[in-house]
Amino acid sequence: MFWFCYQLIEMMNLSLVLVLLSLLFPQGFPGEDSRPNVVNIGSIFSFGTINGKVAKIAMNAAVEDVNSDDSILQGSKLVLSTHDSNYSGFLGIIGGLNYMKTDTVAIIGPQVSGMARILAPFANELHVPMLSFTALDPSLSSLQYPYFIQTAPNDLFQMTAIADMVSYFGYRDVVAIYTDDEQSRGSIIALGDKLVERRRKISYKVVLSPEDLTTREEILNELVKVSLMEYRVIVVHAYAVVGRKVFDLAHKLGMMKGYVWIATAWLSTVLDSVTVSKKDAKLVQGVLTVRPHTPDSEKKKAFLTRWDKLSNGSIGLNPYGLYAYDTVWMIANAVNELLVQGGNISFSNNFILNSLAGRALRLDSLSTFNDGSQLLRNILETNMTGLTGQVAFNSDKSRIYPSYDILNVMKNGYKQIGYWSNYSGLSVVPPETLYTKAPNRSSSNQKLGLIVWPGGTMVKPRGWGFPRNGRKLRIGVPDRVHYEAIISKDENTNKASGYCIDVFLAAIDLLPYAVPHEFILFGDGLKNPSYNEMLNMITTNVFDAVVGDIAIVTNRAKIVDFTQPYTESGLVVVTPIRKMNSNAWAFMRPFTLPMWVVTTACFLIIGTVIWILEHKVNDEFRGSPMKQFITILWFGLSTMFFAHRENTVSTLGRMVLLLWLFAVLIINSSYTASLTSILTVQQLAPSIRGIESLITSDDRIGFHLGSFAESYLNEELNIAKSRLIPLGSPKEYVDALKEGRVSAVVDERPYVDLFLSENCKFQVVGQEFTTSGWGFAFPRDSPLATDMSTAIITLSETGELQKIRNKWLNTRACGLPNSEDSDQFQLESFWGLFLICAIVCVFALLVYFSRMLRQFKQHSPQQSGPSRPSGSRPIRIQRFLSFVDKKEEQSNKKSKRKHMEVVSEGTNVQDDKSSMLIRRYRSRINQQERTRDTF
Repeated sequence: MFWFCYQLIEMMNLSLVLVLLSLLFPQGFPGEDSRPNVVNIGSIFSFGTINGKVAKIAMNAAVEDVNSDDSILQGSKLVLSTHDSNYSGFLGIIGGLNYMKTDTVAIIGPQVSGMARILAPFANELHVPMLSFTALDPSLSSLQYPYFIQTAPNDLFQMTAIADMVSYFGYRDVVAIYTDDEQSRGSIIALGDKLVERRRKISYKVVLSPEDLTTREEILNELVKVSLMEYRVIVVHAYAVVGRKVFDLAHKLGMMKGYVWIATAWLSTVLDSVTVSKKDAKLVQGVLTVRPHTPDSEKKKAFLTRWDKLSNGSIGLNPYGLYAYDTVWMIANAVNELLVQGGNISFSNNFILNSLAGRALRLDSLSTFNDGSQLLRNILETNMTGLTGQVAFNSDKSRIYPSYDILNVMKNGYKQIGYWSNYSGLSVVPPETLYTKAPNRSSSNQKLGLIVWPGGTMVKPRGWGFPRNGRKLRIGVPDRVHYEAIISKDENTNKASGYCIDVFLAAIDLLPYAVPHEFILFGDGLKNPSYNEMLNMITTNVFDAVVGDIAIVTNRAKIVDFTQPYTESGLVVVTPIRKMNSNAWAFMRPFTLPMWVVTTACFLIIGTVIWILEHKVNDEFRGSPMKQFITILWFGLSTMFFAHRENTVSTLGRMVLLLWLFAVLIINSSYTASLTSILTVQQLAPSIRGIESLITSDDRIGFHLGSFAESYLNEELNIAKSRLIPLGSPKEYVDALKEGRVSAVVDERPYVDLFLSENCKFQVVGQEFTTSGWGFAFPRDSPLATDMSTAIITLSETGELQKIRNKWLNTRACGLPNSEDSDQFQLESFWGLFLICAIVCVFALLVYFSRMLRQFKQHSPQQSGPSRPSGSRPIRIQRFLSFVDKKEEQSNKKSKRKHMEVVSEGTNVQDDKSSMLIRRYRSRINQQERTRDTF
């Protein structure tokens, strides 16, 4: 190839050869250093603003550091051009277009999102990357603007942090104050979306004119409107100039104490970079704000040390200065990588723009960066450690690990109360520590430090209050026709009264604030109103709340918020009472089967224990085996009627018998009482035992007209509508049940209790088959519902709720049994009595056999003569049983004889006097035995 070129040089003009070489080697000759002498980058800021001033100093410092490091651009010089937009979007756009005419490889800026949205399409077309750390509108990160890169976390994450704070404190409604410009609108939309994800919302938006058009009068008028509302949580997202005016006027209107103020990062920027006077500090005391988090590092500390020298003390450093520094290094590294990859810094005319040549705008002068796409890829693949920590991008072009510091403004500055990260939410631990652990966004893991709220209080504001517009809370009350004790209209005063009203008023009195309200009766007074219709009127703002016997069910809870239930109201089944047909085994019903079995066994056991204790000393418990067996049965069973004829002579037997007769007395009394009740009390007909019986039958069922029972029976229990009969009043209940038009009525328990108190020919069968309750209804996410729930719980704990119930609903319902076996005694009712009897029996047997064993050892032949061989164990047991079986007198006789034999055999009588004494002693013993046998 080189030889061919040499021949061409000899034959052709040098200029023609150079053209040919440029076509063959557009990137230069292999091995030739194609690095440019200068690499141009531009910046667009309003350098009169805080961020503009800080960014200019930081970017210049970064350019200086890059050029002093030969390992970065390796001979090329990085040149930064600055363009002051001077608060004008138009001038900013002109500056951006000028950069695209002057071989600029990248542009830092613009400062605001409005200019970025206009310049980004030019960057796309001309392949010039634009990097901004202040134009952070979330929509600018979309695929629509591939050449626009946000080098700081965009406002989507800032608004997520604020939404997490609102959720953490338990607030529901937020007022957003912002300026009507591109810089703020997208961020507030993101805030609204994040609040909705957490079941919170922006309830009111204060849209102010753009920065240069906002007047104090406009802000004052809007703040007055907010002060008349119930919302007390306010988020301010604006420029520093507007934000200061907002807090100044809010302070004058007395809107600080009792309010929650959250400012976006503009306030932390002011506090970090500008010396705030004591007067201005007082205006924002207690305000919460966020600041982009940058982890501590040696690089950051060194730069902070340099800052005073760099800025000459003119302005303080804020996080956006650190992002400006890192952005310059990001571009320098990406350009260096481009040159290492063989690319070069070259520009060409744009074909599309060339067609516009000759026109006034001179757009044909704009040039395309040939390797701009590769530079863009290099920037997005950046992975370095800068002043702001690890610098890298996700696949959606957002910075990795976005995080913020949570600050609480104090009298003399601010204190940090925690952190927020997209990784683990709110925490008092730095995010870089949490990155080494598994993410945990659970509510229990969300933590912040102590906060001083506006007004200097440590008590968290409620976050809402009653409107100051003088309008009372409109409370809908059903104008019931029946069950006046629950709720009704007083004919004299035309006001609502009753159980529900008293509970509501008692709860209202416990709230730490006044609740102006008025009751509005709903209904025509002829029939009960539709409760579902009343609840729908909350959603249409006709009512602010509904108070009454409103059952809490699923379809209602979807449209309103209920308080804690103040009474239970499950559905129950009511049926007529009928005589139950008797049968031949009715006498068995007082006891359950286990009770019968255990009682019978106890009679037999007691007979056996008494026989054992009396057999040795009592002739009435002796005789043939058959006679003794009959005696056991007879004695045990006859104690049931206290008809036993046998006497007990032993102490242990009398003790056992006495305790058992006491137990029999209790058992007999219980049996008699239960049998009497079963045979005399009217019982439920066995055909309906509860809701299960109704489901499986084809009987018609009555329900209270307007009650949720109809939908529950039809939709949940799949009972055909043709079987459901609406009934409008208690009188219709009675008529329908008596006439047989319905077999049962299903209604809520409180109504049924009142119904049965006046109609004792009916009763409840089965158990409650729902677990709902009555509550007060409020609009969705109403904070008053939460406070009222707390008040209801307090009423319950203090017993006041039960007193109110007793006042209105303490009526005696007919005390009728609910089931066929309600009078049956269970084994559990007597197990203590049976246990005592068992313990006494075991104790008596242990004492008896211990005594027998001792006597057997004293009089056994095995122990009377040591020379005799011992018998085997079976023989000894047989002897022991024989000893126990013998009557006590015979045993004594035999033992005495054996004792004399032992004495005669073991004694060596050597004199006559001793022999004579022995014979006399034997003669006397024989005489006593003959006398005893005679008797």
